[in-house]
Amino acid sequence: MNKTRSTAHLRQLILQTQARPPKLAHPHLQTVTRPRVRLASGARIKNITAQLPSIGRRYIYSSSEAASKTSSPIIRLRNTFYGTSLALSIYLSYLYLTDTRAAIHTYLILPTLRLLYPDPEDAHHATTTTLQTLYTSGLYPRERGNPDAAGDLTTDVFSHALANPLGISAGLDKHAELPDALFALGPALVELGGVTPLPQEGNPRPRVFRLPSQNALINRYGLNSDGADAVARRLRLRLREFAYQQGFGRGADAEQAVLDGAAGVPPGSLSSGRLLAVQVAKNARTAEGDVGAVTRDYVAGVAAVGRYADIVVVNVSSPNTPGLRSLQRVEPLTAILTGVVQAAGRVERRTKPAVMVKVSPDEDSEEQVRGICEAVWEAGVNGVIVGNTTKRRPEPVPKGYALPTKELDVLSEVGGYSGPQLFDRTVVLVKRYRKLLDERPQRFPPGLENRTAAVHSASSTDNTQESVAHKVEASKHRDVQNLKSPSENSKEEAQPLIQLPERHSASSKTEGHGLSLLPSKDQGTEIFPSSPTPAASDGPKVIFATGGIVNGKQALEVLNAGANLAQVYTAMVYSGASTITRIKTEMREEMRKQSRNEKA
Repeated sequence: MNKTRSTAHLRQLILQTQARPPKLAHPHLQTVTRPRVRLASGARIKNITAQLPSIGRRYIYSSSEAASKTSSPIIRLRNTFYGTSLALSIYLSYLYLTDTRAAIHTYLILPTLRLLYPDPEDAHHATTTTLQTLYTSGLYPRERGNPDAAGDLTTDVFSHALANPLGISAGLDKHAELPDALFALGPALVELGGVTPLPQEGNPRPRVFRLPSQNALINRYGLNSDGADAVARRLRLRLREFAYQQGFGRGADAEQAVLDGAAGVPPGSLSSGRLLAVQVAKNARTAEGDVGAVTRDYVAGVAAVGRYADIVVVNVSSPNTPGLRSLQRVEPLTAILTGVVQAAGRVERRTKPAVMVKVSPDEDSEEQVRGICEAVWEAGVNGVIVGNTTKRRPEPVPKGYALPTKELDVLSEVGGYSGPQLFDRTVVLVKRYRKLLDERPQRFPPGLENRTAAVHSASSTDNTQESVAHKVEASKHRDVQNLKSPSENSKEEAQPLIQLPERHSASSKTEGHGLSLLPSKDQGTEIFPSSPTPAASDGPKVIFATGGIVNGKQALEVLNAGANLAQVYTAMVYSGASTITRIKTEMREEMRKQSRNEKA
């Protein structure tokens, strides 16, 4: 009885399904033929029940197919638009973020770094690591558009036509970890180091301090270095990778081919219109009073890294190694520089690196400056880098500005000060060095023609050795003190207004290039002498200027004072990847302004 009642109920449901088919949204689907189901009982009813899901599926499938036929072109068009927009946005973001002209480098990235890393050394390490990663992946910031192609900033250094007269000072890349990434920012010169013969940790941390209101730094790194062998290994790997990319293969033979000029580029920078300098220094544990041991330190550094440098820089001016600046006295300096020049002459490549010496802005008496110039000429050094950090503490700018309490505490820290306040003194020193170097001072009697013998004679007497030892001890005592010198003399030599020097004037135009900064050919000395040992040049010595240069007007002013190239360091810390491009743009604007004024 119950079974008969259930069967009757099922039949009634089937009849209702046939009478009222499901209404579908799409009009085309209303014509779909309904399945005919015959009334049956028992097993046939079970078969009919099993068919019900398939009936629904037929309606659903028919609905999807018909809808896709009408809407698929619109969907494809919409997806194409969204995909193209996304790809274009990513590409434009890539172009913007990797362009040195992007304001984000100065106004977002740097403040974020300072916020995340209160210790400037931590921020430096984070920046170095990030820049390495970005360079490897091709996402690094670079100067786009090749603005130097116009030739309006071309300058001659060691008979190389450099793309522009700007460089990055040592300190940003101490261990040769990212020279190519720094070249991509637009300078014509990158200085690596300082590099000591053996690895050393430097001074204890914290050892770097910011003065944000002054855009200045105080550091007492103490020449922390991975050592000459580690730096040479990185530079060797870089050169061999370049040789492989240029089709010379891998290994020592390919390396030597590039070093000997087969690639047609300087063996240090590996890029035309650019030069790579490597700064060498002595280890802190080497006694300053032992001039022979100090010389051996510098010679060891040149022997390790000289093959991969266009310029070797001798650092005798760091304020953070006690007693080091005493080596700027004429007798020990001449001995050290003579040894370095000879070591550079023994570098195993067809062309030899130039040798420059980096001097302190604090050794500025007439006797000290003249003695350094004498040593440069007597040893056969090719040029001088004027400027380093100073032990003095300049007055805040603007005049009368009261430093915040935190910065007053920083100002009392021991170390070398760098920042815009050093600029005026840099210009004054460049003028003095240019004048004295051009005069070619003579220390030794005319009859003494052998420089090495003269140096040996001068440094071997008991009186001289006692004097050197005494000065070294006195210098050590001064360096460990907390020095806060008075402000610069307000009666210092006044600086002239911007005026392009003769070698930078409009009269030296290159056809089709407008204004040019190219000096006359007698301004430079050959960076790669054909003789095995570099000899003293009879032409003017090359001067690089560093210290307080933060804009294009200052760069031109220091070039007017007699420098061949202007270097920046602290400006990079506060302006970031856009610094070099911005300074070059400002230089061009100043030159155009000067040209208009001359025509008026």
